[in-house]
Amino acid sequence: MTNKLDEENMSADFNQWIRERNIGEVECLVSDMNGIIRGKVLPAQKFIQAAAESSLRIPSSVFLITVTGGYFEDDTNLTAILDPDVILQPDFATLCVAPGYKMPTAFVIADAISGNGKPFEISPRHVLQKVVGLYAERGWKPVVAPELEFYLTQPNTDPDLPLVPPAGRSGRAETSPQPYGLEAITEYEDLIEAIYDHAEIAQLQIDTLIHEAGAAQLEINFLHGDPVKLADQVLIFKRLIRQVALKHNVYATFMAKPMINQPGSAMHIHQSVVDINTGRNLFSEEDGSDSVMFRHYIGGLQKILPRLAPLFAPNVNSFRRMRPSYSAPINVQWGYDNRSCGLRVPICDPQARRVENRLPGADSNPYLALAASLIAGYIGMVEKLEPSAVMETNAYNKKRTLPKTLEEALDMFDNCTAARNLLGSSFFDAFSQIKRAELDAYQEVISSWERDHLLLKV
Repeated sequence: MTNKLDEENMSADFNQWIRERNIGEVECLVSDMNGIIRGKVLPAQKFIQAAAESSLRIPSSVFLITVTGGYFEDDTNLTAILDPDVILQPDFATLCVAPGYKMPTAFVIADAISGNGKPFEISPRHVLQKVVGLYAERGWKPVVAPELEFYLTQPNTDPDLPLVPPAGRSGRAETSPQPYGLEAITEYEDLIEAIYDHAEIAQLQIDTLIHEAGAAQLEINFLHGDPVKLADQVLIFKRLIRQVALKHNVYATFMAKPMINQPGSAMHIHQSVVDINTGRNLFSEEDGSDSVMFRHYIGGLQKILPRLAPLFAPNVNSFRRMRPSYSAPINVQWGYDNRSCGLRVPICDPQARRVENRLPGADSNPYLALAASLIAGYIGMVEKLEPSAVMETNAYNKKRTLPKTLEEALDMFDNCTAARNLLGSSFFDAFSQIKRAELDAYQEVISSWERDHLLLKV
């Protein structure tokens, strides 16, 4: 008995799927702009009825919520003012057993549908679906594989106190970098086994888990596949791992830069484009060399990504990560097997040729980070943009081309006409307003650094 509904038989009676597993509740999930899961929890039979009648609804304003739980103020935004409902249309390909619950529970990711029957334009999942659709119109299919980094920390209930690594099985906390350390990773063996167990129940297609460079920093790699499905899996994985961590009396955080003197956490995205009919990798010529499309794709990433930074670096904290001394890119130089570059081409055979976008932070919304990367590459291929010369030395010695602050990034984002025309002005405007509201809220806060250095000195 599989835990997931058979995708080849979507017309099958999913009622039977629920009954066979004695499911008592169903969580219907959507992602807001920040990648925070919102939705509804329903008794299983009520979910079945609501799904059949298309009567499962939620206020459209859930897609306008800031990370602080508020809303931006705009008297001209009718969606924000009228707050009409959207219909939650479950994507039954995502229906899955939810691990770790006392009552047998399932979750399903939903698409948001407007009252006119069309997709809700500012839904992050729809934005990514729209990008994938643009590829399909040209006979292309993007393939991605995310690599997601995160930290384990001791519980922290006072936000004024810094985060610290948790103790492992030895009773001691890590105090120094342990990249790829096998002894270090076994310190959290029980938690890691629980992560794998939960991922298997939820049918997440994870590949490997390693210890990263930071103290108690781990990385999970996902198998390559369809962008929307992989974004779904990243969204669910974040939720599951937080739950597993809490059961082991630790926190799991996907902040881009959670601790000083430690590297940040990224979500590197491996990406390629194949022919939608034959599956041939369009980044390689017949003789195995780099294709013209491959070069244009990189040219698009170089030109467009800096202007879309808020989609993969969405918070004030995101820009603390982008520092050379902590192995995070500061520009969009590209090179072969060169990790100082923002765009790295791994050593691989021609059929697996791909580019690794090392810019996104782990704090980004997976739908929007993927959409940003793919739309940039798409624009490059359509407009035949040429990349810069390949970087064979230290890219950190080159000029910074990524914005240094969220404010600078939003100014560049608002004026990225090429992507705005493809992703939609309604999405661009809503996202920008949410982020500017968050920025205003942040700027009202007096930090501990200011109290420490200014209180009795200036």
